[in-house]
Amino acid sequence: MADTPPSTPTAPARPSPSSRPMSEALLNEKWDHCISSLVIRSSLGVGFGVVFSVLLFKRRAWPVWTGLGFGAGRAWEECDSSFKRPSAPSKEGIRVIRP
Repeated sequence: MADTPPSTPTAPARPSPSSRPMSEALLNEKWDHCISSLVIRSSLGVGFGVVFSVLLFKRRAWPVWTGLGFGAGRAWEECDSSFKRPSAPSKEGIRVIRP
């Protein structure tokens, strides 16, 4: 009994990102793109709304909300179309040499 080393509990192994199924990786990539697109387009819409509000509309709030709506709506449509169309793995960053 004194000869055996004490057993230590081990944490369950988490799957590495490379061992995930391809469909899960594609879905995660699409969600990441959708969320980043939503943030970028909405903030651009708010920015344009602020500029137009200050320059043209006597500092009213509705141009800002309208810009936010246009940006978020555009991101929603882009995300919706990316989920509806089947796609192969992304080729971004891969250089293709054509003859």
